[in-house]
Amino acid sequence: MPIEFLGKAALADHAPALALPLYTEPVSAGFPSPAQDFIERTLDLNELCIEHPSATFFVRVEGQSMIEAGIYPRDVLVVDCSLQARSGDIVVARLFDEFTVKELELKPPPSRPRLLPRNASMQPIEVPDGTDLEIIGVVTFVLHNTRRQFQ
Repeated sequence: MPIEFLGKAALADHAPALALPLYTEPVSAGFPSPAQDFIERTLDLNELCIEHPSATFFVRVEGQSMIEAGIYPRDVLVVDCSLQARSGDIVVARLFDEFTVKELELKPPPSRPRLLPRNASMQPIEVPDGTDLEIIGVVTFVLHNTRRQFQ
């Protein structure tokens, strides 16, 4: 699956603060609740999405292998390279000189790690003995346009 790298996050150097309103009342995903006209504070999306600016990059997704995890083609992933990947994390990995985004499965040795697609029509990727699997980083946020997704 080709991945389009969008570059490193630059919270301090290149990304000006973008203060957007954050409402005090959460929006109901069940029955509607009365509207509230109060803004608690502003929220900077860089502050929300990027914990380690110097170790974070953005990447655009192609392909259908992660749709059951809510990751769709053209989504932008926020990837933190400073985090230690654990079993169950969604990661950007390099295997066979290609980059991919998958769920990491780690089992105790002698089992080998596997990269799991989140699409029932696709098979897990078994990492053969003697093959290097490089975990580039852990996906911390997924940004997608919901209007585009369902068109």
